[in-house]
Amino acid sequence: MPYIERGEGALLLFVHGSLCDYRYWQPQLAGLSKHYRCVAVSLTHYWPAADAAHGLPFSWSRHADELASFVDGFGAGPAHVIGHSRGGAVSFHFARRHPQRVRSLTLADPGGPVQTDGHPAAPLTESANALRERAVQLIESGDVEAGLQLFVDSVSRPGSWARSTQAFQTMAIANAHTLGPQIRDPLPAYTRDDAAAIKCPALLIDGALSPQVFHRTVAALEQWLPDARRATVAGASHGMNLAKPAAFNEIIDRFIRGVRA
Repeated sequence: MPYIERGEGALLLFVHGSLCDYRYWQPQLAGLSKHYRCVAVSLTHYWPAADAAHGLPFSWSRHADELASFVDGFGAGPAHVIGHSRGGAVSFHFARRHPQRVRSLTLADPGGPVQTDGHPAAPLTESANALRERAVQLIESGDVEAGLQLFVDSVSRPGSWARSTQAFQTMAIANAHTLGPQIRDPLPAYTRDDAAAIKCPALLIDGALSPQVFHRTVAALEQWLPDARRATVAGASHGMNLAKPAAFNEIIDRFIRGVRA
């Protein structure tokens, strides 16, 4: 997988979410590389090597196992893994399947449904499914920015796309082709048993203004993970690490220092 790297020290591995790539984590590499070896990857199918993935299935499961191969090839593990949104789900299952490669796990507004004891996972509402399908239709018909606006505003807050930086919009446009395959590859539900299998220290971060679905997921995982703590970024929604990078980086740094101690 393509990656960028800055700094020296303990390995921090950053995993992006929907419509993003390793560029998403620039504020974290800039701030945290003073103390750590910070590495951000671009998962298969994402910029800048999307063409090289032609013919390969788009799969959250493959992405989770690819992270294990990456850490092995990098030769500096185990890693402190930080995943956002869909990348949080990928990182969760990476840690569950490959515990020896993960020193700690940080999940920021992790994507995916929650399955509580005795109840099936709550599916997306019909309106949410229709919205996502409409976003994909717009993108695949060539109206890329309209589709991205529809999707980004739905997972953050209305107006988020318009308020996004030019750098974020450029990145999302470069990865717009992944939205259709992603929606056709839904994330699995988090369960108590899966969470109980993750023994490493875990940090759960949500944005104070994030949609309620992320707060519910973080609350459930806080109860289920054996060694979990939680932090909230004030004044931020789903893109908390971009909106409030100093606060986000401080939370990560304090957690990693505690784990290392």
